[in-house]
Amino acid sequence: MDRESDLEEEVRMMVASLRRHAQRLERAGIRSVPVGNADGGVVGGAPQAGWLSGVEGGLFSDATEAYRAQSLEELRAAIGDCRRCKLWPGRTHLVFGVGNPRAEVMFIGEGPGRDEDLQGEPFVGRAGQLLTDIIVRGMGLRRDDVYIANVIKCRPPDNRNPEPDEVESCEPFLLKQIELVKPRIIVALGKFAAQTLLKTKVPIMRLRGIWHEFHGIKIMPTLHTAYLLRNPGDKKLVWEDIKKVIKELRTPAL
Repeated sequence: MDRESDLEEEVRMMVASLRRHAQRLERAGIRSVPVGNADGGVVGGAPQAGWLSGVEGGLFSDATEAYRAQSLEELRAAIGDCRRCKLWPGRTHLVFGVGNPRAEVMFIGEGPGRDEDLQGEPFVGRAGQLLTDIIVRGMGLRRDDVYIANVIKCRPPDNRNPEPDEVESCEPFLLKQIELVKPRIIVALGKFAAQTLLKTKVPIMRLRGIWHEFHGIKIMPTLHTAYLLRNPGDKKLVWEDIKKVIKELRTPAL
């Protein structure tokens, strides 16, 4: 019965998302979109080139320069002093992203906290130090080897959860970051990152530890490091997920 309820909720979420997307397309003056053939989807292998074109372009109806960006630097410049949602008056810095622009692994979290807002860089507080430990001590990489970003770029008041309109305003820029970095693997940290990318309301505990796919990019949802600070006993679950990421990285790409 729970599985049926989850499926019904996921379908409702997808329909609502498609409806909002169609409205944005209409506002952008787009009346039709290209449709691929039956074999057009990518299963495994490298990320699909140019996947943000066509239907995804409607997301950028108020951000054409960002849509056309050919590098992360151009994308950041196009975002500018963003005032596209209600979070901007309370921020100190817009927190864009940091790391290797051609990283094989991209970590995506929820949004900036106090330390991130002050420094303008994602994952620099206590949760960020734990993420760095996972990357360096767990995966044997440097922090500079990966790319780190968040679903939203501005800190919500009192570190509250991001609201749907805030996620919707930032989503185009996150998608463009993913397209530009072209990671082989995305590690989605916490429910907001996982649910935003996978368009689902399925709880993170049911999503984590299982490979999912996003335009030819493998996604491993896991628990957010901020959650682990409050629940250190669940670190073992994240380590199980990260071991799967390490194994995948050691497997030659097709």
